[in-house]
Amino acid sequence: MSEALSIQHDQAAHQFVVDVDGYRAYLTYMDLGKQTLDFYRTFVPDALRGRGIAAALTEQALAFAEQGGYSVIASCSYVERYMERHQRRSGTEDVIG
Repeated sequence: MSEALSIQHDQAAHQFVVDVDGYRAYLTYMDLGKQTLDFYRTFVPDALRGRGIAAALTEQALAFAEQGGYSVIASCSYVERYMERHQRRSGTEDVIG
């Protein structure tokens, strides 16, 4: 992706969001307590697919989790595959999926 993305973390809504060309893409999570986040949905509109936006959202969300000392459950299949491809480990290996 050649353009810089301005990803915002909306902590009240538990989302990482980015607006591009009038479309909104997002990654949504739940805070399960006990320093655990469940990344359960990633959405990129058809018009924005193939531009690395889902990967950028996922990387930003994983960085937030890592900086905050959170374990991650990847209920979203995209996030799960991203973590496998980039060899990022979940703090709750047995729960992923």
